[in-house]
Amino acid sequence: MFLSVVIPTYNRLPILQKCLAALEQQDFPASAGDYEVVVVDDGSTDATVAWIEAEAAALPHVRLLQQSHGGAAAGRNRGVEAARGEVVVFIDSDLVVTPCFLLCHTQALEQAWQRLGHQRCFTYGAVINTSNFNEPTAERHKLRDHSWAYFATGNVAIARELLEQAGLFDTGFQLYGWEDLELGERLRRLGVALIRCPEAVGYHWHPAFRLEQIADLIRVERERARMALVFFRKHPSQRVRMITQFTWYHRLLWELLTLGGLLNERSLRPVLAWLVRRDRAALALELLRIPLNRLGVRTLQLEARRQGLA
Repeated sequence: MFLSVVIPTYNRLPILQKCLAALEQQDFPASAGDYEVVVVDDGSTDATVAWIEAEAAALPHVRLLQQSHGGAAAGRNRGVEAARGEVVVFIDSDLVVTPCFLLCHTQALEQAWQRLGHQRCFTYGAVINTSNFNEPTAERHKLRDHSWAYFATGNVAIARELLEQAGLFDTGFQLYGWEDLELGERLRRLGVALIRCPEAVGYHWHPAFRLEQIADLIRVERERARMALVFFRKHPSQRVRMITQFTWYHRLLWELLTLGGLLNERSLRPVLAWLVRRDRAALALELLRIPLNRLGVRTLQLEARRQGLA
């Protein structure tokens, strides 16, 4: 089996260096096949391109593609179109994988193909969130790391033919969020099966929460809400309503949990600051997600009314 690992990246050089180093250290015997790493630089303004070019000898599996800043969906499409592999592995540029990562995906796919008698499936690996930059793989697995998503590009492997049949990623998702889950809806309609592969572990690094991030998190939540409506317009089903929280139930839930908005990013700020000072940044972020969810649902409802969908 020949694998093409497709990684879009934008201004993430420090963690990308760890990501690519881990991919060069794979225990992937010749009997299992071979692999390439297709990095699509999405118009980075840091030293990403210069570093990859300078380290070419140390990155023999890496192929660098460049594009003007167009977003992750366009970057992944570019990577798939240039890929030489029969199987495409999607990860993000802030994911650090274990040495057996690619072999685990390969073995799980081969076993599934033999069991099912066809290749209409994909493997979904485990993603463990961590803020430990120096040793990201030291993080333990936590309950909140589990994902119920059907198809998410943080850690999946799929036959390239299936991606082409489904139509790749919709570049209409120009803001943050949902482009991978929307492709997943198309794959689901084609009858493509999800195969869990928890042995293929990736450690998703992100900096520990700081109060200065709140404004950016609010921006991202509003973008996700607007893109959720793009998702729903393409797939106006009850399932997508539930995925995007475009229901009366979710609106009621977050109104109740925030006491009608009394608990918000401003009123919670002293508590968040207290938690951060006591090295409980992860808990502070989980607490902040409650008013952020209310903000997202309200933004989605307002945008839907503006567009005549609610």
